Amino acid sequence: MTDVSLMGAAPSAGSAATLRAVVHLYPSSDGEVVALRGVDLDIRAGSSVALLGPSGAGKSTVLALLAGRFVASAGQVLVGGEDVGRMGAARLARLRALDVALVVQGAGRNLLPYATVGDNVWFAQRGAAARRGPPALDPEQLLHIFDATDLADQVCGALSPGVQQLAAVIAGVAPLPGLLLLDEPTSRLEPSARDRVLSAVSTITARFGTTVVLVTHDPVVAESAARAVTIRDGRIGAEGLGGSEYAVVAPDGSLQLPADALGVLPPGSLVRVARCEDHIELRKQ
Repeated sequence: MTDVSLMGAAPSAGSAATLRAVVHLYPSSDGEVVALRGVDLDIRAGSSVALLGPSGAGKSTVLALLAGRFVASAGQVLVGGEDVGRMGAARLARLRALDVALVVQGAGRNLLPYATVGDNVWFAQRGAAARRGPPALDPEQLLHIFDATDLADQVCGALSPGVQQLAAVIAGVAPLPGLLLLDEPTSRLEPSARDRVLSAVSTITARFGTTVVLVTHDPVVAESAARAVTIRDGRIGAEGLGGSEYAVVAPDGSLQLPADALGVLPPGSLVRVARCEDHIELRKQ
């Protein structure tokens, strides 16, 4: 086996992703449900971003749009500068094989339970190999990078939920996509298993330069990413950078206040906006 400790980073370049004025509606028996309401989001290539918020806020919808599973009802979704909504069937197939990998919630849904971890990684590489050529790293090398060589011959269906989730994340990065999308990768995991999965995610960004977007409702998990964006009621609510939280002003001038500020300014409050020399003050009437 090649000594991966002497290898340079595998040839993977992260893909930038952009949502511009994105609206998405779901049909239901009671009429259309609005999942996203004019979302604007720019994700830099090679960065890690956590989408934080309660269930039903629209986080998973963002991942599905980036993966080309849905077409936005309005607005643009760009991956690597290309409009996903305008892609034909052949280009979408190539996007999913080479450019974007989506690890959905629930490890078992991403793995062949009767196959070994090594076989799952190999299988995940097949679609990319057909278009790109032989993979830069074989399954054993990838498992070595994630300190998981002991899992190579383990049957996925016999593993604990935490180890299955780790295997799912490794299988997701196996084709070396430019954009890796992780939907609740640590849900229902014990802290030690959660930390091992998060360590793997950090390795993906540092080693391969892959852009990682993960969905979570856990603030601890969100802090593991370089940037955290809160989604509430289908809108961007706040952003965390460098340990500080900021409210985000939307292009239309709207502003979602942090949850603790709603105790002072509940919905329906009349607020005077006072422009001072170097700041803005909100004064409740």
